[in-house]
Amino acid sequence: MTVDQISSVAERPGAAASARRAPAAGGPRTSMIARRRRAFYMFASPWIIGFLLLTITPMAYALWLSFTTFDGISPHWKYVGLGNYRELLNDPVTWDALGRAGLFAVTSVPLSIIAGLGLAVLVNRPIKARGVFRTLLYLPAVVPPVGAGLAFKLLFDQNSGASNGVLTFFGIDAVGWLADPYARYVLLMTVLWGAGNVMIISLAGLQDVPRELHEAARIDGAGAWRTFRSITVPLLSPVLLFQTVTGMIASVQTIMPLLLAPLGDTSGITTVPQSNYLYMMHVFAQYFALGRYGYASALLWVLFVLILAVTGLIFRFTSGAVFYNVDPEAKK
Repeated sequence: MTVDQISSVAERPGAAASARRAPAAGGPRTSMIARRRRAFYMFASPWIIGFLLLTITPMAYALWLSFTTFDGISPHWKYVGLGNYRELLNDPVTWDALGRAGLFAVTSVPLSIIAGLGLAVLVNRPIKARGVFRTLLYLPAVVPPVGAGLAFKLLFDQNSGASNGVLTFFGIDAVGWLADPYARYVLLMTVLWGAGNVMIISLAGLQDVPRELHEAARIDGAGAWRTFRSITVPLLSPVLLFQTVTGMIASVQTIMPLLLAPLGDTSGITTVPQSNYLYMMHVFAQYFALGRYGYASALLWVLFVLILAVTGLIFRFTSGAVFYNVDPEAKK
């Protein structure tokens, strides 16, 4: 094409209009991306602001307190550096409370998962009034923890509790359920009381299992237990992993023993049975009974680091045992 031909093409009205539209081609797309970005931050801003104000700021404040001797009231405090952390490492009461919290987590988490999964399997069957049973089994999980704790406290009271009333009716002496060594078993009952929450999550996972796999297993002659163990459980492994991690985090932070303590001391600390004096109860005692805000904040930060470490170990050692039903092409 010669120079004159190129000039004639450039002088055409259509070419000029195309030339004017070409620079603006990226304009609408750029503005659309900008609008989507603004819409995202607008919708996410309440959570972001809440996370910054209600999570990051208190954590940073607690971290600063952990390096001081602040008692929450007196203006006379001093910076002690790692003194609080050195003290808690040498405090046998802290280690005993942490050990009891770990034992409680190891015991309560499997119990709650097994109970919730068992209930989910039952209410997933085609039975009459299945919705009613699901509602009744889930209702205890809706009860506030304070109400549930007070209910158990009244139920297992040594003098006027319904449990001892039944024992007395059959000629059995009353049992001090809220004292050692029975208090730990009452605490585990409160965990099973709230198994409806685990049931709902497990039920959602069960309904996501393809029926074709169960039908193929029955055709191959597999029984109900073999089908459940070889098909249902592997497909539920992401749900079980989620329940394990969240259950572990919730169990080590429990403070329900305060509500299960016998009536007496208004502080609610010295009346807690020794077996139920868990780590968070120790933190509560340091904060509100002894006024050691700095030391209690150090305890909380140690617990935070331990939870992160244990969660990382759980993900590390279960990476090969968790089955995600995802198309390999979708991962690319």
